[in-house]
Amino acid sequence: MDHFAGLDVSVKETSGPLSQWLFSALAEAGLPVVCVETRHMQAVLKAQINKTDRNDARGIAQMMRAGLYRPVHVKTLRSQKLRMLLTHRKLLQSKAIAIENDLRGTLRNFGLKVGMVGKVRFEVRIQELVENIPDMAALVESLLIVRRALREQIVILHRRLLAIVGDDEVCRRLMTIPGVGPVVALTYRATVDVPARFRKSKAVGAVFGLTCARYQSGEIDWSGKISRCGDEMMRAMLYEAAQSMLRSKKWSWLKAWAMQIARRRGMKKAIVALARRLAVIMHRMWIDGTEFRWTREQAAAAA
Repeated sequence: MDHFAGLDVSVKETSGPLSQWLFSALAEAGLPVVCVETRHMQAVLKAQINKTDRNDARGIAQMMRAGLYRPVHVKTLRSQKLRMLLTHRKLLQSKAIAIENDLRGTLRNFGLKVGMVGKVRFEVRIQELVENIPDMAALVESLLIVRRALREQIVILHRRLLAIVGDDEVCRRLMTIPGVGPVVALTYRATVDVPARFRKSKAVGAVFGLTCARYQSGEIDWSGKISRCGDEMMRAMLYEAAQSMLRSKKWSWLKAWAMQIARRRGMKKAIVALARRLAVIMHRMWIDGTEFRWTREQAAAAA
């Protein structure tokens, strides 16, 4: 690329699912490669009047020369595979729930109410409702077959997940935290990937979008809601773990800290604050190789 004289490597503009594959292939070939934050790069390139591939390449090259870019961590192959397991499991769950909700809604139109039933009893309950309506039973059966297949595959994927967590020392250590189960631990393991890439444990909460957005200009200075940037699945898992801890009957210094926030600011803000602190504590436990300490005395003694 003659118009980029002075650069050691050519510049390739790529975004989307192929970026991880290209990054790995170029790195294996021994070529210097950097994956940059797309939103930051796009905001800079918007200053150009004419949008062309050539101008975009020039703009990216100039940003690389000046060092005005934000590198993005590309997950290792193992973490990418773990992430695939988690996303596939979540996808199957969402499809199964969608089928159940559709069956509930359509049967309700005919005065047939499913009611409160568990996953095991759901199919039997549906069949009981339509057993005297042959034409409706034939329509419902197709969805029940699909739901049955989805539930069977969910069980298979969940067993695989449990096997992986059982063999992973980091996941077992993270699960010593009340409210953190196998799914949360493995999601955290796959998302953080390399804990050393964070210089401070406190930075993890911001990366997951659990810190407040701030606007400061002149005399104006206010903090808004959480930024919701970063990994949505990880943020949801931390939120669920925080909820589970607050619902649990077991007390710890961390739950006591969150309950104090709940009394002052409300339960919702307490859950978000606890989710953010969980992210920080889990990172520190991973780095230090320690388990969760239930009392402040234990934590102080270890510090």
